[in-house]
Amino acid sequence: MTIEIKCENFEPKDVFECGQCFRWNREDDGSYTGVFHKNVLNVKKQDEKIVFTGNCNLQEINDYFDLNRDYKSIIDKLEVVDDNLKNSISYGKGIRILNQDLWETIISFIISANNNIPRIKGIIERISKAYGEKIEFDGREYYAFPSPKELSKASVEDLRNLGLGFRDERVFETTRKIASGEFDLNMLYNISTNEAREKLLELAGVGPKVADCILLFSDLKRFDVFPIDVWVRRVMNELYIHNPDENKVSKKEIKKLADEKFGALQGIAQQYLFYWKREA
Repeated sequence: MTIEIKCENFEPKDVFECGQCFRWNREDDGSYTGVFHKNVLNVKKQDEKIVFTGNCNLQEINDYFDLNRDYKSIIDKLEVVDDNLKNSISYGKGIRILNQDLWETIISFIISANNNIPRIKGIIERISKAYGEKIEFDGREYYAFPSPKELSKASVEDLRNLGLGFRDERVFETTRKIASGEFDLNMLYNISTNEAREKLLELAGVGPKVADCILLFSDLKRFDVFPIDVWVRRVMNELYIHNPDENKVSKKEIKKLADEKFGALQGIAQQYLFYWKREA
């Protein structure tokens, strides 16, 4: 299946390399191939069109890439905040926040703690190969991310052998809690952002930053969060706070500033600022 869509504000590099996802890899021709749900998809930009080639349908593509959301109107609202944000948007204007599977996003961002992207991607790939369903596409083998039930077959030692390091017990405990039904993922869709954050913090390995990443990058789609890591602290201090020692800038101070400046779209603003600071 190949689908071509004319879509403004969609640049594959910006979407897949802005830090929100870990299952997409760049091909030699500049396209990206990835796995989501039980789908394998290749995405490339050709002239003004985005070309999707894979084993999924248009509805699944629309949902995952949030193609029905008007990013032009979002950018129009954010660009007038100030020149700092306007400049960062011009660098990463092709970013779109994906609707990633909630369960996979939880485990992925637990793994991301104190980790780098190549290593995170390697761990997630090994977990998927060991416990996920095999998918054959275009003469190659891919693996879906395992369900809670499938991953619950892994012991702490099994996870350690896949290279999780200190995260092995956290992933084991959170998987057990979700697979057993002790923690109900579905209820997160029906409560406020603050309530959802508090519930996520009950899971092993989920601190405030990881909780905010889950809220923003999963299909919970909460744009009113502002995940703060070293890059975000750095860019917010450099552009707005101007403390000579960025390490003394508190997350509370940054969040208050994000609430005031970016409001309900602060999660998207964070991605433009983060991506610009890290890449440019």
